[in-house]
Amino acid sequence: MTEFQGQPAVTLQSPDGARATLLLHGGQLVSWVPAGGAEQLYLSPTSRFGAGQAVRGGVPVIFPQFAAQGPGPRHGLARTRAWRLVQKEVARSDVLAVLRLQDDADTLRDWPHAFVLELTVRLSGRTLEMELAVENRGESRFEFQAALHSYFRVEDATRVVIEGLQDRRYFDNLRAEEGVQHSHRLELLAGAPIDRIVYGPAAPLRLVEQGEASTRRVHLVSEGFDDAVVWNPGAAHGLSDLPAADWQRFVCLELAQIEHRPVLDPGEEWVARQTLTAS
Repeated sequence: MTEFQGQPAVTLQSPDGARATLLLHGGQLVSWVPAGGAEQLYLSPTSRFGAGQAVRGGVPVIFPQFAAQGPGPRHGLARTRAWRLVQKEVARSDVLAVLRLQDDADTLRDWPHAFVLELTVRLSGRTLEMELAVENRGESRFEFQAALHSYFRVEDATRVVIEGLQDRRYFDNLRAEEGVQHSHRLELLAGAPIDRIVYGPAAPLRLVEQGEASTRRVHLVSEGFDDAVVWNPGAAHGLSDLPAADWQRFVCLELAQIEHRPVLDPGEEWVARQTLTAS
């Protein structure tokens, strides 16, 4: 165990040199450096840390509701609670950590169900795997939404395109209207915000940043997540925990389960996974 911004954290390093940092607060991945590569995740320099705070950046865990699509706290309760480390292993070719969050008196006030969340992070070479498992530990059925809200670090968001969304139906949260993504490439417009839920089933996606000297790609493969979300607040964001110009420094591309909410009977479990590869 170590500390990051004064918060308890878990540092992972695989035998080939890949590195990652997980906060116990929120079970949140805040850094991923592939072997021989550079930082892949954005973390706001003005983000807030501590009890009850949502950290701006990295990969927040969204559960049991997405955004305001439920009666509880925005994006749910998981990202503002203290998780605990239950396993850490270094193998010949990779390293993994398992974090757990379980209901308590505080969570039951926000969401009246007994549950266990487990987040497994596995790191090797240029690949990062994140698995989210939800178990119903109560005596009644519940439904939920979930997402891994990845903030990808970029040099210039206006040079980013998202590939793999062709022919997918989406809901535009800014315009409150549905549409269909006809092009294979979704381009971000200079300074303009974007907030889209793209409905599945999710095909492999690619975040592509065309730099002046080279092209960077992050490949996303989903198992169990049906939907995806593309978000950037744009130049006029007004977010207090984000520097004014830093909208240019990240693009959120998250795998999610939003439209069709999983339903778990007592004792049942739901599992979904995202695999990220930097190239």
